[in-house]
Amino acid sequence: MLSLSSCCASSTGGGGGGQLLHPVVLIPGSGGNQLEARLTDDYSPSSLTCRVWPLVRGRGGWFRMWFEPSVVVAPLTRCFAERMMLYYDRDADDYRNAPGVHTRVDDFGSTSTLRYLDPTLKLLTGYMDVLATTLEKAGYKEGRDLFGAPYDFRYGLAAPGHPSQVGSAYLERLRLLVESVCAANGGRPAILMAHSLGGLYALQFLARAPPAWRAAHVKRLVTLSAPWGGSVQEMLTFASGNTLGVPFVDPSLIRDEQRSSESNLWLLPTPKVFGNTTLVVSQRHNRTYSAKNVTQFLNDIGFADGVEPYRTRTRPLGEVLPEPGVPVTCLVGTGVDTVESLVFGDEGFDAGPVKVVYGDGDGTVNLASLMGPIKAWSDSPAQVLEVVELPNVSHMGILKDKSALDQILRILDSINLNATSTTT
Repeated sequence: MLSLSSCCASSTGGGGGGQLLHPVVLIPGSGGNQLEARLTDDYSPSSLTCRVWPLVRGRGGWFRMWFEPSVVVAPLTRCFAERMMLYYDRDADDYRNAPGVHTRVDDFGSTSTLRYLDPTLKLLTGYMDVLATTLEKAGYKEGRDLFGAPYDFRYGLAAPGHPSQVGSAYLERLRLLVESVCAANGGRPAILMAHSLGGLYALQFLARAPPAWRAAHVKRLVTLSAPWGGSVQEMLTFASGNTLGVPFVDPSLIRDEQRSSESNLWLLPTPKVFGNTTLVVSQRHNRTYSAKNVTQFLNDIGFADGVEPYRTRTRPLGEVLPEPGVPVTCLVGTGVDTVESLVFGDEGFDAGPVKVVYGDGDGTVNLASLMGPIKAWSDSPAQVLEVVELPNVSHMGILKDKSALDQILRILDSINLNATSTTT
């Protein structure tokens, strides 16, 4: 495993100058693209406000549900939360939307919905725009060799033997996109560039594809801050709610919605990475919690409904990380204070932690999760792995920090140089 601690200058040439480029498909992380919704007669709002908001809707009644800045207003926060809720159907062993709430991801294949979460507030809600713009300056062009693969990030995937209708449909949609962009670019295989949760999706996508298909269609997987073993911060999300830095939002109003997210269950710390290390202490319950007793933790915080889907559907995904079967470069931020353990006092989980201990990581994902699970890949003679450490680069900063962008361009340089030299 090659580990780099410094950043290299880039010299990627423009596609317009005759250089052949491997197409890039950007896969966002959780909350990393816009999500639209429309309401039907089956929707039962909790208030008159929720029935009429938003006042302006598009054709067919569609409106942007994520991200919408009015979510910071308490009455509208409740509306947002009840519409974003997922429900686990035990009989079907799968997740579904709230009754009367239909959702969609618009403009699949384009980067439009993942550049800005709210196109009217570009300065505040920029997500992958700096990255996409950097690629365009390096010669990539939207719709020619630069594409986006947004998805409904509330949903996840499930272990073998369990249905996952929404997640599986996304993988199929992604397969068709990759095949089409390869065909449109002279058969050159694509580079999958995935941030955060998108890295977990990309890994499962590759692991579930036949080896011959991978070899023909995917040149490399580039992950940015992938939480291979989950994140301790998720324990805070489930215990007390997490506003993720959005101001004026009461975490208690969104906690139930965050707990209902299948992908949040997927992001809980895995026993394989965190073992018996104490992650949460509850003085009220006189109990400690590690990654090995998350089911007890879910029961004690009052979320017993999450135990079965966590135990059977999502936890197995983190127990064994299959080799991707294509060359991989993992960019990880280090040296940023990251939640390592939480102490809750006598008032319980609702009151939030009375003490937070920080350790190394990217501010969201712990270093052990960023690095540990993939070390086994470096021992495999069939798996090419490069790990690039980026000191003092945060989980979101990795999408815009110059050192990270330089590394991304370096990777593309080396791949595209080979594409040109082997063709001419």
